[in-house]
Amino acid sequence: MTDSEHEEQREADQQRGPTVRDRRRIDPETYQVREPQPAAAPAGSADASSDEVPASTAEGNHQVEELQGQLSERTADLQRLQAEYVNYKRRVDRDRDLARKVALEGFVRDLLPVLDDLRSAREHGELVGAFKAVGEQVERVTGKHGLETFGAKGDRFDPHIHEALMHVEAEGVDGPTCVEILQPGYRIGERILRPARVAVGEPAAGTPTPAPEPSPNEVGDDESAAAEQ
Repeated sequence: MTDSEHEEQREADQQRGPTVRDRRRIDPETYQVREPQPAAAPAGSADASSDEVPASTAEGNHQVEELQGQLSERTADLQRLQAEYVNYKRRVDRDRDLARKVALEGFVRDLLPVLDDLRSAREHGELVGAFKAVGEQVERVTGKHGLETFGAKGDRFDPHIHEALMHVEAEGVDGPTCVEILQPGYRIGERILRPARVAVGEPAAGTPTPAPEPSPNEVGDDESAAAEQ
């Protein structure tokens, strides 16, 4: 800038006069507190910040998507581990219950001859005194673990739960019937430990077999036929 230009600039400044900025916090006319005015940011910095905002937003969205993907993978892993643990626990519980039942059945099966001797002694009146107390305690303990006896005189013979040791002719029976219980059967729940050993009575030769009772439908048909005649 030349000297003449400097001189012209000084003259222009002198003509404009000094610049006065009112920085008072209280407005002299309204007596209200003035809000501080933010300083204007340089134009260059505003443009730079506007360019940086979209870039930072895109980078943040990418990080959020990546974290969500990792969270989904970890959640799926935890769910798979939980399902495997539940299946493992069920299998262990089932195997433990099966092992307990097998051990219990083996123990009780070894006691069956003792129970047979107690039953025989009771039938012959020999189960007395201290021997009687011990026998009753043994029967009480086995019953506590679910041992049941079955087989009674007059039961219909069932090869699934009865073992026929002899066959005899008997009166008053219309089919294979247990006429004598030689040794009772034992079971725990639905599992048969030993079938009942019985004598099976068969109808005597020449005994007429009773005719089966007609069903209600057959009776109704006979009555209808008689009414038509």
